[in-house]
Amino acid sequence: MVTLTWKFTVIPTQQQAEVLWELSETCRLLYNHALAERKYVYDTYNYFITYREQQNALPQVKKLFPRYNQVYSKVLQMTLKKLDAAFKSFFGLLKRGDNTARPPTFRGKDYFFTLCYNQSGFTITKQTIRFSHRHPSKTELLFPVPFDFSAYVIKQIEIFQDQYDKQFYLAVAFEHEDPPFIDNGLYQAFDLGTTKHTAINLHGKFLESTVKRPDRYWEPKIRSLQRRRDHCKQGSRRHRLFSQRLVTIKRKCRNQTRDWQHKQSLNLLRNTKASTIIVGDLSPKQMTGKKNGKIKGKKKKYQKSVNRGVHNTGHLGRFIELLTYKAKKLGKRVTVIDERDTTKTCAVCGHIKERMLLSERIYQCEICGIVRDRDQNSAINIMKRFLSHNALWTGYQYFINRIDNLRYTVNGKTKVPPHLVDKGFGELVGSPLLQLVAVHMRIY
Repeated sequence: MVTLTWKFTVIPTQQQAEVLWELSETCRLLYNHALAERKYVYDTYNYFITYREQQNALPQVKKLFPRYNQVYSKVLQMTLKKLDAAFKSFFGLLKRGDNTARPPTFRGKDYFFTLCYNQSGFTITKQTIRFSHRHPSKTELLFPVPFDFSAYVIKQIEIFQDQYDKQFYLAVAFEHEDPPFIDNGLYQAFDLGTTKHTAINLHGKFLESTVKRPDRYWEPKIRSLQRRRDHCKQGSRRHRLFSQRLVTIKRKCRNQTRDWQHKQSLNLLRNTKASTIIVGDLSPKQMTGKKNGKIKGKKKKYQKSVNRGVHNTGHLGRFIELLTYKAKKLGKRVTVIDERDTTKTCAVCGHIKERMLLSERIYQCEICGIVRDRDQNSAINIMKRFLSHNALWTGYQYFINRIDNLRYTVNGKTKVPPHLVDKGFGELVGSPLLQLVAVHMRIY
């Protein structure tokens, strides 16, 4: 059983939009007051207020401030739940040693607070959905739905507004019955990156797929529009015009990225016989926070490119989420393991380099002299680590024997490593530097 979310646009009338904004404003005030209460109690009495305590105080708050009676009770509880989740995330980051973590902040008056109806407060049919409230205008919040949810168990529905296009959306979370998982003994390990995804299966075959980066196409246009907008007086007609164009371009970039990720994740799962997909436990925040890969003279520019590739477009974290839920729908499984030092570790002798910059795309071992693409080396180590940690020694020995005669699939064509070219197996594959080094050293 997996929980899926169906997101679709709704177009409220002017009266409905006003009611939604007033309900959102009430939730925003509750969020800010609850946050202020937590800070005051902690600063004064050195005591942490829990979610349960604030929830139990809601009936008394409604008596003192009748405005809160306009909002459905579950929505108010979920507002406090969001605040509690934000604090738990903050303390979790501090516990893991993240000094850059910041506590939750107050929400501004222009912020549309998400209205979360959890398990109740709504009535959904084959064609419409109705939300409960007690606003004085008694405007009915009734919207059409493009999908029949009558055969599913609805867990939660959220009403929110996109910060770019200012459109209202409904996100319906429902339970979906998945086919049972059957382990067929085949595995595929992925080394995910911002430029390409490299995978290797149990038979020693590589699969490389290039990551499409729409942000690289749109980024020069965004910077140009931002420069032109910054030369305009704030609030003027030209300033509003350029701001609207920026919103449109950023939305296109975001939609193109998500569209490619949806299609690519589904293709990768459908085109493999492996029932278990192994990916590394990525930490985008740590990846962008490290000093690795900064080139002298290009420090700021290079780090900005890394941040954009990891954070702004959501290439890593979101891609793993898409792989996970799509795999469940196909009866497969995605396993996340620790991939620490998999890039710096030699896949043959196990030697670990002290440091390896992001600009070093070829791994050359100082002990055994092996030369290999860094992403392929990392994918091999991820597979070895998964097999050894799960005590799959038969598969581990089979995999070790197969990686001596590796095959590659690049752009749909199967090729062979450089050291087999002289034996008439095929043509070279990999970067020109890898080919040059491998041909001269005759090792791999």
